[in-house]
Amino acid sequence: MASYRKLNTGWKATVSKRVNGKLKQLSKSGFTTKNEARLWAVTVEAEDNLTTIKAGKDISFKDYFESWYQTYKAPKLSDVTLARYKIIARVIDKEFKTATLADITRKDYQRFINHYGANHAKDTVYKVNSIIRACVKSAVLDELLTKDFTEGIELVYNVKRNLKVEYLEEDELKLLTQATIAKLDGKHVTPYIILTGIYTGMRIGEILALTWEDINFDDHTMNINKSWDYKFNTGFKPTKTESSNRVIAVSPELFDYLKQLKSDDKMVFHPVPTTNAVNKMLRQLLTDCGLTKQGFHFHSLRHTHVAYLLSHNIDLYVISKRLGHSDMTVTAKRYAYLLNSHNQSVEKQITKAISLLS
Repeated sequence: MASYRKLNTGWKATVSKRVNGKLKQLSKSGFTTKNEARLWAVTVEAEDNLTTIKAGKDISFKDYFESWYQTYKAPKLSDVTLARYKIIARVIDKEFKTATLADITRKDYQRFINHYGANHAKDTVYKVNSIIRACVKSAVLDELLTKDFTEGIELVYNVKRNLKVEYLEEDELKLLTQATIAKLDGKHVTPYIILTGIYTGMRIGEILALTWEDINFDDHTMNINKSWDYKFNTGFKPTKTESSNRVIAVSPELFDYLKQLKSDDKMVFHPVPTTNAVNKMLRQLLTDCGLTKQGFHFHSLRHTHVAYLLSHNIDLYVISKRLGHSDMTVTAKRYAYLLNSHNQSVEKQITKAISLLS
């Protein structure tokens, strides 16, 4: 596994590589960013893995999976997403041990899903299966498999593990908004971050990354073009997806509040707080409002924003663009539980409108 270190001269990457059959450590420094260092390390590690693949078709499932994601996925993955692939590699190692790709049958894989799904939520099982399926399809293309053993699998998951998404109704949202505004003092940035989440539905990383250059006070718009790496604290990073780069309309009221923070620093929210600090204040604000929402956290404000817009009959296409989704199907799938409630209200409007014909 590669390691990274920030030096005065830039980022340094260190990897283990087999040279003449022996494992040796290779290092390279001077990289401008951690992503550049990681790309070099991934390339070096992938060379070793590809050599293993070419040695024959008796490669283990785990070894092929690691080679696949390091070669095809790692160069463009965020650190957070890359960590997910590493976790799945450990799951494969635990569940399939030394089994080769050629040894695994559809029945074996279904048994794995049955066992894994018994203790995991639907979303987790779905993500793990999707990533493994992509890997297996790659193995078919590499002619290491003649059939895709993930085809036609029935997903199994633990319903009790599924998290209920909490969001605020309009009257509750108004209470939270008023309580947050009361905390604004022009000094502490945390309540301003929460208020920005309420007004925009932006992701926490997108909000933390805002600079004054991103804000157009004349047009009342925000240019969302980057994110903040709050997990590994490496600074700016690209947005979640290409479609996440967007310009959204923002109410003049929010901009009036944000002006209270204006300083010579380029960051809107300086110093950048931890997400734990933001969520701690959010929970306190909810308590102050007398609201009990188990599991409510900053991302819940995004769901609340969607619920509020839907309740005011904002078109789903407009909401999708505002959230930075690639298309409406992503929005519809992610917020299906909100749409179901909204559609019931719309159905009543339709019935009422048709009744006017007679």
